[in-house]
Amino acid sequence: MIRLDLAAASPAPTAPPTVPVWALAGGGASSDADAAFQAGAALAALDGLARAHTGWAGAWRQRLALNCAAASMRLAGRAEDEAALRDAWHLRPPGADPGPAGAVLGAWRQLAVQPPAASADRLEKIVDQLGLHWDGAALADLCTVIKEVVGSRRPAPFAAATIAARVVAMRPDAELLAWWLADLVLAQSLRWPRPLPLLMAPAFGPAFRGEAGGKRTRPGEKGFERAVCVALVQAAAEACRLAAEVSRRAEKLLAAAPKLRAKGASDVIFLLLNEDAVSGSLTTKNLSRFAARRLFGRLQQLDAVRELSGRTTFRLFGL
Repeated sequence: MIRLDLAAASPAPTAPPTVPVWALAGGGASSDADAAFQAGAALAALDGLARAHTGWAGAWRQRLALNCAAASMRLAGRAEDEAALRDAWHLRPPGADPGPAGAVLGAWRQLAVQPPAASADRLEKIVDQLGLHWDGAALADLCTVIKEVVGSRRPAPFAAATIAARVVAMRPDAELLAWWLADLVLAQSLRWPRPLPLLMAPAFGPAFRGEAGGKRTRPGEKGFERAVCVALVQAAAEACRLAAEVSRRAEKLLAAAPKLRAKGASDVIFLLLNEDAVSGSLTTKNLSRFAARRLFGRLQQLDAVRELSGRTTFRLFGL
């Protein structure tokens, strides 16, 4: 396991950015132009975080992935919430199948850590994780569509909306893939090194229900591009808020590190900074299960971690 460099992992000295208050005012926009302008301001605030290499960025990205996976369950007609998704992923034996819900979480986790490249082979694995079936030739055509959309040089929010609409036009049952690809195309358009899972989380929110809060606007329907812009403002604001929270908690964890005597403590701190959750019964070559439990207990005493499951056994810890 990679050892932790505490100096490199230290949080940035400045607080994470926030989306301008005026971009959030009123929860919407009076016109398409206003919506696009507000989305641009929100993405500009998020841009530095998307490019940064802070020590806690892994945990932040995986928590964004969890948020999108939880929203995906509603779209997929499933009942799992964030807690159930955490259990499916983190409590399975190494290499075991996480089940359908856990596989969806795995797709969002992959989006958060890999470069925003689209190949037929990669998309074949993603559609399988999302519970879809799409033949190789169609996936190759989809890769061509992605290149065309990104190559059109449309503003990033509109490129994201366009690929989502194109996917649903090709396969009405593939809306989950449409949202996954929207974030990938957004990252390509903004030249981010890795995508941020953003748009799925607000997909059932007010941005896609109009002023009257009526029927949800789906990809390709009238007003969808404007709704994507409004949703990006909300998603960017939430991502910035989450970054500030994770940064504060990472600072507490790193401040507690010199007080830890367990031989494998640095391995655990590394995982906590890079994962949404870590099993309380983790074992490594430097840490037994019993020692891990004592270590997490000590971290709780120091207010450096939170217990996320609410259980007394099979516990999960995170920032």
